[in-house]
Amino acid sequence: MTPKMMFKTILLYSGILMPLLGKGQVNSDTVKLNLNDVIGIAKMHSTAAVQAATIRENQYWQYRTFKSNYNPQLTLDGTLPQFSKTNIPVIQPDGTVEFKPVINDNSQVNLGLTQNIGLTGGQVFLGSNVLRFSDFDRKQTRYNGNPLIIGLNQPLFAFNSLSWDQKIEPLRYEESQKKYKEDMEVVGRDASELFFGLLIAQINKDIALKNLLNNETIYKIGEGKAALGRLSKDELLRLKLGVLNARKAVAQANVDAETADLQLKSFIGFSAGNQIQLILPEDLLTFEVDATTAVQQAKDNRQKSIEFKRALLEADKEVAKARGENGLKVNLFGTFGLTNVADRLPGIYSNAKDQQEIRLGFQIPILDWGRSASRIKTAQSNRKLVAATVKQAQINFEQEIYTTLRQFSMIKEQMQTNSEADLTANQRYEIAKKRYLLNDLGITDLNIALQEKDQARRDYIFSLKSFWNAYFNLRLLTLYDFTTNKKI
Repeated sequence: MTPKMMFKTILLYSGILMPLLGKGQVNSDTVKLNLNDVIGIAKMHSTAAVQAATIRENQYWQYRTFKSNYNPQLTLDGTLPQFSKTNIPVIQPDGTVEFKPVINDNSQVNLGLTQNIGLTGGQVFLGSNVLRFSDFDRKQTRYNGNPLIIGLNQPLFAFNSLSWDQKIEPLRYEESQKKYKEDMEVVGRDASELFFGLLIAQINKDIALKNLLNNETIYKIGEGKAALGRLSKDELLRLKLGVLNARKAVAQANVDAETADLQLKSFIGFSAGNQIQLILPEDLLTFEVDATTAVQQAKDNRQKSIEFKRALLEADKEVAKARGENGLKVNLFGTFGLTNVADRLPGIYSNAKDQQEIRLGFQIPILDWGRSASRIKTAQSNRKLVAATVKQAQINFEQEIYTTLRQFSMIKEQMQTNSEADLTANQRYEIAKKRYLLNDLGITDLNIALQEKDQARRDYIFSLKSFWNAYFNLRLLTLYDFTTNKKI
């Protein structure tokens, strides 16, 4: 074959091959996933989603535990039996002590119903108990008990933790519910990051493969030109170097794609054997966001708003606790009920006598070298610090939303520019390639066109990534879907 015929054959080969570049085939076992598919799978099966659900469940049971503190508690306790065989000291009439053997059993059963009083911090109780004493030496059995006893245990002027918990714990539970929604949005945002990480790696791999085929084709054309004496050896070597560099780029792109593939599969719970092909999310959402609405929705929906309120209440609680535990302490205790003794168990419940007890205890700090005052001042200082921290956090809270909205607006404007640049750079490269084949353009200009085409494509994909990341970040910051105008 003459050099001229070889050159024509290569041109014919390139004319058939070039339109096919990039039209890769997908294995029949490959799963095609778009962005919404990946996010949906992540929210169902990812470890992060399971952790978020577990934390929410844990908070739910903690809230149930708190609620149970304000419900009646019925308990049954006792000692059955309490057997004893020992020697005990017995004082004799003359004052001496002798040790006498005793064998007895003291068994007791108590049934009690208690109810905390959230408003006052006290407790009312209702109970019944029976004590059975058996003396095995004397073969005696006696019963003692309270068929019914009603009582009140009420601290006065003291710190009431029950009252404060009624204010704080419902906020903590509401906070956990909102936190779960935020955690799920974080899962979606992270899934989006990994989605685009793999998508960019796949596109880079596709670009590298196309470039390799292009460089191999151009090199073969260059060989034909060189055979005709129309291409210098230096330029031919540059074409060969382009092929070698393209092969290195393909190898690196394969490694990057494999790494990104495993990261996404690990996150969404796919096995390593699953083959994934991602679909470019070019159908952008169109909606307008009002900054005032976004801030208000964030305040209504975010966990942070509840957290600010809870933090201030907890600081107030510590101040009240410091005051209540360092001042006058008074405790009122009183009972009223029935009591009796009998040789047999039924006898306790017949002709029982009434029983009353009332006790008022107090404690007044007289000299504590300023410890009480110091504790109160410390709590008050912490309250000021919390208030200042919350105020700054609220400012940052709103500023973050405004910043995200500005970024989102800029990204939407850049999207159109990058899309047009991608199309323009691709068209320019096709023209440059044809001019090179016609000897109307040098290899340097062709490489520049190739690099600009690849860079424009990557810029477009990165702008897509920025758009969707900003969108999911806006959802996370407001817990509001502006496409449907509904709370998440």
